[in-house]
Amino acid sequence: MLLSLEAATVRLGGRPVLDAVGLDVAEHEVVCVLGPSGSGKSTLLRAVAGLQPLDSGRVLLGGRDQTGVPAHRRGVGLMFQDHQLFPQRDVGGNVAFGLRMHGVAKGQRDAEVGDLLELVGLPGAARRAVAGLSGGEQQRVALARALAPRPRLLMLDEPLGQLDRSLRDRLVVELRELFGRLGTTVLAVTHDQGEAFALADRVVVMRDGRIAQSGTPLEVWQRPADEFVARFLGFENVVPATVSDGVADTPWGKLPVPDGSVQGDRPLLVRPAGVRLVAAAEGLPCVVTARTFRGTHVAVRLLPRDGGPPVEAACALRVAPEPGDEVGLTFDADEIVVLG
Repeated sequence: MLLSLEAATVRLGGRPVLDAVGLDVAEHEVVCVLGPSGSGKSTLLRAVAGLQPLDSGRVLLGGRDQTGVPAHRRGVGLMFQDHQLFPQRDVGGNVAFGLRMHGVAKGQRDAEVGDLLELVGLPGAARRAVAGLSGGEQQRVALARALAPRPRLLMLDEPLGQLDRSLRDRLVVELRELFGRLGTTVLAVTHDQGEAFALADRVVVMRDGRIAQSGTPLEVWQRPADEFVARFLGFENVVPATVSDGVADTPWGKLPVPDGSVQGDRPLLVRPAGVRLVAAAEGLPCVVTARTFRGTHVAVRLLPRDGGPPVEAACALRVAPEPGDEVGLTFDADEIVVLG
């Protein structure tokens, strides 16, 4: 493993903000750490970088214990959300900073700066002033600067957090392609699940200083570990249930569950795509209380006539009912998850 955290713990004011975390990152792997504010994700990044000492546990890079090793000797690159570019230096001066600190000769520095700027999509920009760059261009310059010293591990702290949505969507695809081409090992933290799922080979969800779930984006999305992860991912259809013999007894009635589901009293997730709208007399009778256009579909909020929590369904625009309409609901077992 390139990076290993062993029971890494950080306490602030007596409270653990990083609580005995164990995490491995393989060489060439892109890992994104997700979590709400205060979950410990940025503290984890700072601990790996050497900017936050551990109270207990270890950080290993390439198998070497980093205890007592200062940040500038760890061989890692760190890119912050606000980019932290040097305003008094032009683009080339910013990118060359790490190379100068490593004693690279000027001629070689200039060549490498040119190569890096071309790599991040800013060819010929070395003499441009930082103040004249757009947010997306500044992000590219910060990335080139972080890559310049050829770090064995590149760490990104909310790398696209200050950019508008369309630019973020475009740059995250470019970053994914770039890291794959370079074989860069990346540890990134973000609160944006779309960004993490598009960028990462593996997603790590944190809660209260601990890892709640780790897996591929598909694994985490299809099988959230528990109710916290499901709700953090934006799923609202989570209810208590008693599971027995392929059926879950819920506030919405008896629902089918996939074969092999855990039995007993468990939270149950129904993805909106698994809520089917039928005639009012054919399923769980509900009234439509709201509908929200989401670009690819319409999110329809429904309230069961006989009580129980609201239900969210995902519908195509052409068939989405209007508020006040009465419909029935059935549920697709393939879109139901019995949570841990």
